[in-house]
Amino acid sequence: MSSAAPDRPTVAGLPPAVWLVIVAGCLVGLLNFGVRSGFGLFLEPMSDARDWGREVFSVAIAVQNLMWGLGQPFAGAIADRYGTARVLIAGGILYAAGTALMAVSSTPLAITVTGGFIVGLGLAGSSFAIALSAMARNVPEDRRSWVLGLGTATGSLGQFLMVPLGQGFIAEYGWQTALGLLALFALVIALLAPALRGKPGGAKSGVGAAAVAEMEQTLGAALKEAAAHKGYVLLFLGFFVCGFHVAFIQVHLPAYLVDKGLSPALGAWALGLVGLFNVIGAYTSGILSGKFSKKMVLSGIYLARAVIIALFLLVPISPASVLLFSAAMGLLWLSTVPATSGLVAQIFGPRYMATLFGIVFLGHQLGAFLGVWLGGALYDATGSYDVVWWAGVALGLAAAALHWPIDERRVVREPAEPLPGEAQA
Repeated sequence: MSSAAPDRPTVAGLPPAVWLVIVAGCLVGLLNFGVRSGFGLFLEPMSDARDWGREVFSVAIAVQNLMWGLGQPFAGAIADRYGTARVLIAGGILYAAGTALMAVSSTPLAITVTGGFIVGLGLAGSSFAIALSAMARNVPEDRRSWVLGLGTATGSLGQFLMVPLGQGFIAEYGWQTALGLLALFALVIALLAPALRGKPGGAKSGVGAAAVAEMEQTLGAALKEAAAHKGYVLLFLGFFVCGFHVAFIQVHLPAYLVDKGLSPALGAWALGLVGLFNVIGAYTSGILSGKFSKKMVLSGIYLARAVIIALFLLVPISPASVLLFSAAMGLLWLSTVPATSGLVAQIFGPRYMATLFGIVFLGHQLGAFLGVWLGGALYDATGSYDVVWWAGVALGLAAAALHWPIDERRVVREPAEPLPGEAQA
């Protein structure tokens, strides 16, 4: 072993194999987020072409978010048990297939199956949660918040790059060809998967009793432990609010701006700007989460969201106000992810992080389902998005309060009893 302070490594000191995992994980997040971030651009042209109300497309994307959430814990458990690469390959193929098939979905049932069920399961298998868990387990604990922030920030860069690109594809080639081109980007995830192969685990020699207890813990015991932890339940509820905000804005903001007399291109640039500023916000959140209380970081993020959404609704809408709102929301967009995933790893350890964060992420996707579906349903019923916007303000305030009671301390586990006849130390 080197004598150069192995317990406090620098970023530059990470070995090339670890950097390969980090780069591949960042690219997976970029493509996973980037492709799906542009689905809101297809709401208006697809609805017009198929003579649908907005609720039809909204239901499909709501189902997509729900299937993503329901599939995520299972995808995480499979990755924890059998390795990351297999899950990412299957997820990338499903993601690409569902996106391509959306282009030929001519009925409400078809778009719900392709854009909802198939893409949703593909997103679960190719998601940032799977990539982040692989990245987190390959770096030392004192670099974990940094790498989670880096991975989330790169995913946000995908939104900045892919949403304007998707709008360009629609303008140049039409929405059907645009979906086919985006499907090719999703397929690249499967090609990146081998770089992230591996699964949690390791030798027990030379590690402390707490680490041995974590290695010996079964998945069932980990799930029981998490379910009994009040902070884990509060993280689930808080992430519900994050999903509500993100999915509603991502899907309905472009159409909302068109309703207000602004151009469709502004909607694409608004979502792209969200992605650009989230690169800053997510990376900064990773840094702050490594230095300060993660639950306080989360409370501050949700409180700021509530204030920014309220201001956006209260001031006269204009291109300038839209871009300012997008930049401000971008700083807070996925900045919840490093702190939330970091808390899961901090409290329970990285052994079952993909599974445990996957369950918390289910809360996020339940909120996303509600936000997307309510947006479409209430718009068709009332001709306005106002109720959903103000619900987002109220939920932001509630989430800010929910994170305060979380106990951030690492759970204490007793090492398993030695088996009969096992040699004693």
